[in-house]
Amino acid sequence: MSFHDRIVEARETGDFNRLVEAVPYFEWLGLQIDLQNGQPICKLPFRDMMIGNPMLPALHGGVTGAFIESAAIVSLMAALDTPKLPKTINITIEYLRPGRPVDSFATGLITKQGRRVANVRAEAWQDSRDQPIAYANAHFLLA
Repeated sequence: MSFHDRIVEARETGDFNRLVEAVPYFEWLGLQIDLQNGQPICKLPFRDMMIGNPMLPALHGGVTGAFIESAAIVSLMAALDTPKLPKTINITIEYLRPGRPVDSFATGLITKQGRRVANVRAEAWQDSRDQPIAYANAHFLLA
């Protein structure tokens, strides 16, 4: 099944986990996607290999960054009718607090969309969405 077919199927069925199977990095992260009120919420199940600082312990910043970028891409894929995976132009991540060794969640909001470029604001949290662990602002090439 082609990537385009997986995207179409995901939109029709509401099962965006088909995108995870199509993107090896999403699959390696263990990303899980659930639609809540039409908005994709990504889940990053905790695994010991994600610890960056074993003294705290805290999630590695690269894992947090990869996760929040992935959530922004998933949000974009869910909202747009595009057959291609958006390409990251740039991303700025604000690390607000250390990620603890528990499951994490993230989602994105498209703040501006043009024909070729889209801007997405994403947030990641653990126990409470009111206490985010990171924010991201990203620009993606759509064409």
